[in-house]
Amino acid sequence: MGAKRRSRFRVHIPWYVHITVILVCITLGHIAWLDFRIQSEFKGKRWPLPARVYASPVEIYIGQALTPGKIEKLLLDLGYKKVSVVNRPGTYQRAPSQVRFMQREFHFWDGRQDGQLIQVRFHNQKISQILDLNLQRTMPLARLEPTLIGRIYPDNFQDRVLVAQADIPSSLIGALLAVEDRNYFHHAGIDFRGILRALYSNISSGRVTQGGSTITQQLVKNFFLSRERTLTRKANEMIMALLMERRYGKEEILTAYINEVYLGQQGKRSIHGFGTAAEFYFAKPLNELRLDQIALLVGMVKGASFYNPRRHPARAKQRRDLALDLMFQVGYLDEATRVKAQSLPLDLSAKPRWSFSKYPAFLQFVKNQLLREYDIEDLRTKGLRIFTTLETDRQDVAELTTLDQLKKLERAKSLKPGTLQAASIFVQSSTGAVLSLTGGRNADDVGFNRAMHARRSIGSLVKPFIYYSALTNPQQYSLVSKVNDADISIRLADGAYWQPKNYDRKNHGRVSLMEALAKSYNKATVNLGREVGLKKVIDSIEKTGGISNLEPFPSLLLGAFELTPLQVSQMYQTLANGGFFVPVNSIREVLDEKGRALKRYSLDVRQALQTEAVFLTNFMLVQTINHGTGRSLYNIIPDKLPLAGKTGTTNDLRDSWFVGFGDDVMGVVWLGRDDNQSTLYTGASGAMKIWGNIVKRQNMKRIELSPPPGTGLLDNVNLPFGQSCITFSSIPYLLGSRPESIDTCVH
Repeated sequence: MGAKRRSRFRVHIPWYVHITVILVCITLGHIAWLDFRIQSEFKGKRWPLPARVYASPVEIYIGQALTPGKIEKLLLDLGYKKVSVVNRPGTYQRAPSQVRFMQREFHFWDGRQDGQLIQVRFHNQKISQILDLNLQRTMPLARLEPTLIGRIYPDNFQDRVLVAQADIPSSLIGALLAVEDRNYFHHAGIDFRGILRALYSNISSGRVTQGGSTITQQLVKNFFLSRERTLTRKANEMIMALLMERRYGKEEILTAYINEVYLGQQGKRSIHGFGTAAEFYFAKPLNELRLDQIALLVGMVKGASFYNPRRHPARAKQRRDLALDLMFQVGYLDEATRVKAQSLPLDLSAKPRWSFSKYPAFLQFVKNQLLREYDIEDLRTKGLRIFTTLETDRQDVAELTTLDQLKKLERAKSLKPGTLQAASIFVQSSTGAVLSLTGGRNADDVGFNRAMHARRSIGSLVKPFIYYSALTNPQQYSLVSKVNDADISIRLADGAYWQPKNYDRKNHGRVSLMEALAKSYNKATVNLGREVGLKKVIDSIEKTGGISNLEPFPSLLLGAFELTPLQVSQMYQTLANGGFFVPVNSIREVLDEKGRALKRYSLDVRQALQTEAVFLTNFMLVQTINHGTGRSLYNIIPDKLPLAGKTGTTNDLRDSWFVGFGDDVMGVVWLGRDDNQSTLYTGASGAMKIWGNIVKRQNMKRIELSPPPGTGLLDNVNLPFGQSCITFSSIPYLLGSRPESIDTCVH
């Protein structure tokens, strides 16, 4: 009875109500999930920011040998614009005897440098005055912001220059609202009136001029959704736009949009955000763009590929002018401003301020050094700022000269174009800082980096270290000590005999150490090396750093072992630096995204070789240029000598080397072929020509050897040198080991 009574009061719910409740629950759950995604993925969003790599900044100072044209080139390389009146950062004006420019603000490793209005005056091809026009005071020097030479990209090759909310130009906001979302500050994420207005405008004009999606919807689509055109995706977009507006403020959403929007492609690299696009299309920071340039970028939002101004300039200009028309319609600019802006050319940069392939060999060396300290993902995503040692003017000279000289060398020997390859490294002797590095004849080639990875026999480049090893025993050897340049036959472990020959196929009898090294006599060197001992020679070489585990074969005395140009530069850096080892390096400072110092690369200096013996060795290397195998360098750079140097040639002319240094800079050049066939060139006729022509267009201080304590001088000595008799004004020796007798000669 009770059961029947209860059944009378049971509520019968129709089936469609059940379905409705289920759908509502599913919908609410879906909305909750979308809301969770927005909060978890958008709040505190950190875009993957590639590390930005900078060259060494250029410092200009009073008395420096610079011309107005040279300063102008430096400014143009940095993306400065020539104007009639300098009134904004990134502009300059040139007169016959002065250059005026306004610097950009820049955060260096030692603090922020404010933008200054600077005037540089010149007299007799030198800087005579540097004036801060804002403060009306003279300055001893001015530092230009460094050139951005590359980035280390995340796996998806996205790139971004983030723009802070406070740094967004008002003209960009006005253009975006006029073109993309006029009611942005008044809707809640979806603008139904805007959809109707866009539909009417498009029908009236007969073409699509406006879109119906709000800025918030576009951001949602870019952030969270695919690009498929389905009702489900559109519904999710609209729901998420409403949720985002509920969770976050208008300014935060707009800033995220400005940094996220897609604005182009260069190869694998995608260009995201207006900050990146400003550098990519105009080689300028966003805050330096004119109104018409801002309008062009905003117009590209509709289709970055379709309106690419480099590929479709007419189409891009038409879209830019439409954006300016829309800005005029809503009152963001007046008629005169619109007409003037529409009359301007696109004025794109010839190329981006930065390039994926700019100085790729040097960038590879930088990355290799960074990976010893940082995880690759940190380099790709944390926005680190890497300040390097590269001097772009030296790098440009090295690249252009190398290619030009290779072409000339190929024509001279009737070689097929592209046969010869070369690599070079120039470093600051005292710090090991790499000033330029080339990895092949094609500077834009990101493939095989010969400077770092081409292991080749070094030939006669080993010889100075044999003579150094002898001179560490001053009781037995001095510069005028005699060594026998005569036939030698050494039985090897396999029973064969090694019988080295001189390049000229002659014996020269008993010769001084100075002559033997300057003339690069093979037989004299092997005899000296055997007297000194292979173990001692190997020890001297390995102390220079970066080289270990050399095998004690007799052929080592003629350089029959393989090193890369980078390893050779480390050997000779220690020699050029008076025996003090400093690791060859490319990095000055590393800052985090906010400009805080992460790593300061202080010098790791240690004495590796004996100072006195190094001094004597370097004195002999000067004679190599003055009277030996490097004598023809006088035909290329007579005004830059004296310098120290050594040629190197391997069997069958497969490898041609030259190393040279002055008081401040040391450089290595290797010339060869990838198939390891003969180059047909010796060290003097091949690599030294490339080296000399590079140095011809660069600064290198003449070598001035200062005798260390404990040395004396033999004055006015006439010595036989090959077929000549040469008078030396002085020859150094170590005190306590003055030569008792010297074989002199008569002119």
